[in-house]
Amino acid sequence: MKGTQRWLTVSLIPVLAAGALGGCSSDEAKGTAGEGSNSKTVNLKMIESLTSPARTEVIKKMIASFEAANPNIKVELISPPLESADNKISTLLSVKDDLDVLEVRDVTVKQFVTNKWIADLSSFTSSWSGYKDLNANSLAMANYIDQKPYYIPYGLYQKMLFYRKDWFDQKGLTPPKTWDDLYKAAKTLTDSANNRFGYSFRGGAGADGYIVDLLRDYNGTNVNPDDAMFLKNGATIFSTPEAKQGMTMYVNLYKEGSPKDSVNWAFAEQVQGFVSGATGMLIQDPDTIDPVKQKLKEGTWATAPMPTGPTGASHYKVGAAGWGITSYSKHPQEAWKLIEFISSPEQNAIFTKAAGVIPIHNSASVDSYFKEGAYKPYIDMANDTAHYIPYKPETGYKGFGEWRKIVQQDAQGILLGQMSIDDALKKWDAYWINEKKQGK
Repeated sequence: MKGTQRWLTVSLIPVLAAGALGGCSSDEAKGTAGEGSNSKTVNLKMIESLTSPARTEVIKKMIASFEAANPNIKVELISPPLESADNKISTLLSVKDDLDVLEVRDVTVKQFVTNKWIADLSSFTSSWSGYKDLNANSLAMANYIDQKPYYIPYGLYQKMLFYRKDWFDQKGLTPPKTWDDLYKAAKTLTDSANNRFGYSFRGGAGADGYIVDLLRDYNGTNVNPDDAMFLKNGATIFSTPEAKQGMTMYVNLYKEGSPKDSVNWAFAEQVQGFVSGATGMLIQDPDTIDPVKQKLKEGTWATAPMPTGPTGASHYKVGAAGWGITSYSKHPQEAWKLIEFISSPEQNAIFTKAAGVIPIHNSASVDSYFKEGAYKPYIDMANDTAHYIPYKPETGYKGFGEWRKIVQQDAQGILLGQMSIDDALKKWDAYWINEKKQGK
């Protein structure tokens, strides 16, 4: 897809309405590798990134179905711990470990392509009928780097607010509509003497995305959605008084409404804080819905659209992760056959419902599972184009990987009183001015 605007303006309604109940084609269902021949067994190695016990079990079942349909192909699944998985994958790729299929994320694809670790899948997608059936956002994410498909998404991500409805009812609160509302609700809900806090703060790995989106919201409609580390006038999002207001709220939210140890919390700790009853609000992707359902009683929790900034703007990206092939795989044909199989509507239906991600296909039947209940805020945000503004991720910049480390470390320094907000914003402003000069 050419141009940067198309995928940004695509409503998520057709994505969410696309349930994943459609059947796969006969070729996808049966598989063809090794059929009618006595060729020797091909062994593939596959590694995942966003690991969890439940998700890993689903992938194993999908692999078992693939192996049953393709008896001459065996797949070994590697499942590193979530917190270290991306580093593990990068290390294995850098030494050209014997990997064939790997999980590729929107935040890692640029690094993998730049280092020539993963293959351009164009030769496969050009003859795959299922490729044209991917919805617009899935195609946009697959082709984000150089307009070439380096991975096939298995699902889409977008953040929303989870909150303890029972806690809110007890205090007479309504779901927060703005960041200031969220901060005030977090303070009201916090009772540190009884180990109850308002918000599941994220100060550890992955905090960069929360901070940058917050500062975009505080800058409102001045943000350039095509280059969202910058304003429409060319200045960075860190250079404004509004950015300082946003960071001040961020610090106060931590100090007055969050557990003290959440300065180090990443995904797992955030979610655990919420489902354990320690925190009353959580901002996360849809893959959190299932663990929340498992741990909290129906009626005690609910979801809501993301809070907006002072002028009513909230910025979001459609995130994605999926499956790619190493550039040096000895078995690219068999590796693609595996990706094609698990990317079929039938298999994607199994995966998206288990993993809690938004499905990738247009042709899937309308499924109320993705249109009601916990998923409903995605419909509401997609409909409210006046307040919810999609933007193009900054992952294409060369310094993006280093930036993620810098902003997390500096933000922790601010929270612990080791760095001032002004100094951090000046540092971040200078970093992105330089990135702009360097280009993508």
